[in-house]
Amino acid sequence: MSDRFQFSVSATDGHARTGVIQTPRGEIRTPAFMPVGTAATVKAMLPESVRATGADILLGNTYHLMLRPGAERIARLGGLHKFMNWQRPILTDSGGFQVMSLSSLRKLTEDGVTFASHVDGSRHFLSPETSMQIQRDLGSDIVMAFDECPALPATEDEVAKSMRMSMRWAQRSRDAFGDRPGHALFGIMQGGVTRDLREESAEALKGIGFDGYAIGGLAVGEGQEAMFSVLDYAPGFLPEDKPRYLMGVGKPDDIVGAVVRGVDMMDCVLPSRSGRTGQAWTRRGQVNIKNARHADDPRPLDADCTCPACTGYSRAYLHHVFRAQEMISGMLLTWHNLHYFQELMVGLREAIAAGQLAGFVTQFEAQRAQGDIDPL
Repeated sequence: MSDRFQFSVSATDGHARTGVIQTPRGEIRTPAFMPVGTAATVKAMLPESVRATGADILLGNTYHLMLRPGAERIARLGGLHKFMNWQRPILTDSGGFQVMSLSSLRKLTEDGVTFASHVDGSRHFLSPETSMQIQRDLGSDIVMAFDECPALPATEDEVAKSMRMSMRWAQRSRDAFGDRPGHALFGIMQGGVTRDLREESAEALKGIGFDGYAIGGLAVGEGQEAMFSVLDYAPGFLPEDKPRYLMGVGKPDDIVGAVVRGVDMMDCVLPSRSGRTGQAWTRRGQVNIKNARHADDPRPLDADCTCPACTGYSRAYLHHVFRAQEMISGMLLTWHNLHYFQELMVGLREAIAAGQLAGFVTQFEAQRAQGDIDPL
């Protein structure tokens, strides 16, 4: 295993590609879905259980970890990998999105952003330089450049102004990151749903030079049609020899559509959040285990699934423990959802490698169209 970050594409099918990201902490098979471990844990899951679902990499959150327990404390305790008992790759986001979406009393300047913590109201400051230092303290393998995410709705002029500041911050992030063999820095493309702004952003990032490139500012309420319209061209603005990461996506059909359009990496809280709220994702769509129709149903969530929830428990049991507010409900449903998402990625990788992606997508859509309506 090389001590440097490397990406190779082994096969393509249309715009879709499959390959491997090599890191000192292990391989990341692409297309890759990254479970979100916001506060140094994937909720309701042990690290070894997350790995058992097929996950090669987790995402941690700079904003949440800087607030508690603090990046310096994590560094003193041996870094994020040791702290959360996950020895494979970790990507940390820069904190920019959470500052926009969670914090209050936000004051934005060219220097950075001052904000009030959503936890206790304490005041904090984040800049490209402080974000790089926090992510260095955490010890993450893939570091995200610090960017600004404009709140929607926003005018094209507002999006353009924000994007150009994010590009200046991208250069400062690159300078502050320095040379760290074995660690990677990704730049983040912004520009809303405007093609010219996306292309301008991509050119700026390529001029700076990054180890990978993210597509930011999507999956923030614009709708799937608008997101896909951007993905029809945005990945093509980015270097072919670097990973392309679509941030914050998403639902299974979002993932499939993104991969078809050339995306290599994705993350989303959806599998774990849905698991805690009684929602299961299956080949035939979403199952709401809260519904009374499951109370006497002896079937598994998905007869073709090999996760512990499906091989050991009935829908009736899962309905019962959710209604009884037992912890095992969130554990089993989260495990199932993560297993399904990783199984989807395996299917996509195999289909691309075999040149059969179109057939895979057709089958995926047909299964979902059937719905979860089988009689007992």
